[in-house]
Amino acid sequence: QLQLVESGGGLVQAGGSLRLSCVASGGTFSRYRLGWFRQAPGKEREFVAGTSRSGGSTRYADSGKGRCTASRDNAKNTVYLQMNSLKPDDTAVYYCAADQDGSFIATRVSAYDYWGQGTQVTVSS
Repeated sequence: QLQLVESGGGLVQAGGSLRLSCVASGGTFSRYRLGWFRQAPGKEREFVAGTSRSGGSTRYADSGKGRCTASRDNAKNTVYLQMNSLKPDDTAVYYCAADQDGSFIATRVSAYDYWGQGTQVTVSS
């Protein structure tokens, strides 16, 4: 069973940057498409960004385009989310997730099979 552990969250001022990491274990990392999601208090979990198995293709939600970069290092079993120009609206718990069966980078929560525990990102104004 694949296990995912996120890190890199924290408190940052508006306009700042953070780099989230997610390390996987217990499975063949390169077999999974990976996604980043976030959930703010009182809101549904939403897609932020995702990568293909090789990392050669990425997909972004409109909220992250131009500000977020998703990447992965299959040799290190790690996926990253670089976030720049952060806004208070970006405050949420950020999760990484793995999709073992899909044929494209999915944006639906239900498409992902494994989830990390999340890391808190708080952006102050």
